[in-house]
Amino acid sequence: MKLTGPPAPRRMLAALLLAAILGLAAAPGRAGAPSTAHAFALYARGDYEAAAAELTPLAWAGDPRAQGLLGFLYEYGKGVPQNFVAAASWYSCAAEQGEATAQYLLGLLYDKGRGVEKDVVLSQKWLILAAARASKRERDVYTRLRNAVATKMSPAQLATAQRLAIEWEPVRGLPVP
Repeated sequence: MKLTGPPAPRRMLAALLLAAILGLAAAPGRAGAPSTAHAFALYARGDYEAAAAELTPLAWAGDPRAQGLLGFLYEYGKGVPQNFVAAASWYSCAAEQGEATAQYLLGLLYDKGRGVEKDVVLSQKWLILAAARASKRERDVYTRLRNAVATKMSPAQLATAQRLAIEWEPVRGLPVP
């Protein structure tokens, strides 16, 4: 199913993502080697296929920012075929390493059941973590979505999600999908 356009919260997130991309400092690396900063610059210019080509080896190498943006490209079918399962998989890799935007986007996928089984508890867990780790600029959006999902939950579900968020620890060197 092809989306015609992102809903309003996703448009806000896309704007925040673009602002984060433009604010990145150049990452050190070998001359001619793919870098996250260069891939994000390609994305910002709208060259999604080239961005995906540069992000893929970085994502497979375990770079959480590359994994998060590659997940975003798969979610929206930009430069790669739209694939919610692949998006969820890449978001999960980045989210487990503590990447707040990927945590937020994974939480939204769990809320809607796109690429993953619909699960408000896991949605809330990831949204709690995203809101806690977000920059000031992102925190308000993440918090509003976290609170909206909470209204769909029983007190027991909310308590479980909060416990999962408290117990969560970032993983480094996470295996990729």
